[in-house]
Amino acid sequence: MNWFALTVKPRHELAVAEQLAAKSLAAYVPLYRRRARWSDRVKIIETPLFPRYVFCRFQFEDRLTVLRTSGVSSIVGFNGVPCPISENEIETVKRIALASDVSIVPHPFVRVGQRVRICEGPLMGVEGILEREKGTCRVVVTVEAMQRAIALEIDASLLEPIEELAYA
Repeated sequence: MNWFALTVKPRHELAVAEQLAAKSLAAYVPLYRRRARWSDRVKIIETPLFPRYVFCRFQFEDRLTVLRTSGVSSIVGFNGVPCPISENEIETVKRIALASDVSIVPHPFVRVGQRVRICEGPLMGVEGILEREKGTCRVVVTVEAMQRAIALEIDASLLEPIEELAYA
């Protein structure tokens, strides 16, 4: 049996996980704690680390049972073929989510070579290209007219991906 990621309706992660468990399927929704502010109070709530996704372990032949579960939209895959997730990646996510002394929050996925923007601090708004060297993140900012560049070492948590514009 392999783990797969399922896309689900918004705010249906826990309900879908319960339904899958009722069908004797292993389901996992990693949660993290965050502050939620209402007009009269602030409360710590548990929220899915990956909104609109549930991890489920099943045989490929049982995919119709999974897809017929209320709230499930699809199985994550490529070219219409569900893509299994390695046991190691699921175990890593579980270990991180269960570590009580570690503060975790969702973060946008960025790749080396992707355009990024610094989203906090004195360099907020600066854009460049993400590079990695010896485990550190670098943002390379170019000055096109001079054909020069500056490399900044920066914490990855301060970066957000810049959506590439599709030109028609």
